[in-house]
Amino acid sequence: MTRVIAPAKLTVSLAVTGVRPDGLHELRAEMVTLSLADELTITEGSTGLTVTAEPGSRADALGRDEGNLIVRALAAVRRTAAVHLVKRIPLGGGLGGGSSDAAAVLRWAGCTDAATALELGSDVPFSLAGGCALVEGVGDVVTPQDFVRREFVLLIPPFGVHTGRVYAAWDERRRSGSSDGGANELTDAALFVEPRLATWRDALGELTGRAPVLAGSGSTWFVEAGPAGIATGDLPWLDVGAARARLMRVHTVPAGWDGD
Repeated sequence: MTRVIAPAKLTVSLAVTGVRPDGLHELRAEMVTLSLADELTITEGSTGLTVTAEPGSRADALGRDEGNLIVRALAAVRRTAAVHLVKRIPLGGGLGGGSSDAAAVLRWAGCTDAATALELGSDVPFSLAGGCALVEGVGDVVTPQDFVRREFVLLIPPFGVHTGRVYAAWDERRRSGSSDGGANELTDAALFVEPRLATWRDALGELTGRAPVLAGSGSTWFVEAGPAGIATGDLPWLDVGAARARLMRVHTVPAGWDGD
C-alpha cells in the first residue's frame, strides 16, 4: 500500500498560439503546482477505484470506468492496483485534478516517459514534472523554471465548466474575428459558455480589491496574494445570494512535494 500526493495545477497565464490541423490547440502557459492536492492510496495486485469526496470537490460526477484517468494511467503502465482517492481538487474547476491523479499513478509506477503522459492528456506531462514550468505546444514541451513560493486565493464556484465547450467557443470567436486578451485568453470564451462565472469573478474582485484571473478553462477564479497579503480573514466560503462558493488560500509547491 503506497500513499501518493497529486497536487493541483494552476495556470497563471495562458495564450493560445495556434490550432493544429488535427484540431488540437497549441498553448504558451505558465503553470505551477499548488498545496491543494488529491491523495491516492494504491494497493498493488488488487482492483477497483473508491473515492472519498471532500466538500466542494463535485466528485459525484467522477466516473469509475475505463474513461477515468486513474484507470487509464494504470492501463498505460500495465499495472493492476486498487486505488482509494481522497478527492479535494474540484472537477471542472480548471485545476487539472484528473491530470494530477493520472500523473500520480505514473510516478508510483516509476514511469517518467513524457509521451505516455501526453497520451493521457495535455496537462499530464506538466503534472508529472511538477513545480514551476513554461508549457508550450499541446502540453508536450515542458521547460522547468526556478521554484518561487507564491500565495494565491482561489474561489471555486458551485459548478464546473466543460473544457471542450470553452475551446469550441474560442474557435468560433477566432473565426468571427473576436480576440481575447488578458492573462488568460480563454476567459471570454468561458464566460460565453458559462455566464454565471461573471458573478463570481466580481464577488472575488470586490472581496480582495484585485482583478481575478480565470484558472485554465474555468471555473476557478484566483488572485495572487503577494507580499502584502489579502484581508479575506479565514472565510472558507463566499455567498452570493443563495449560492455559495469555496474560498481557499494555497501556495506553490516544488516538484517532488510529498504533502508535508
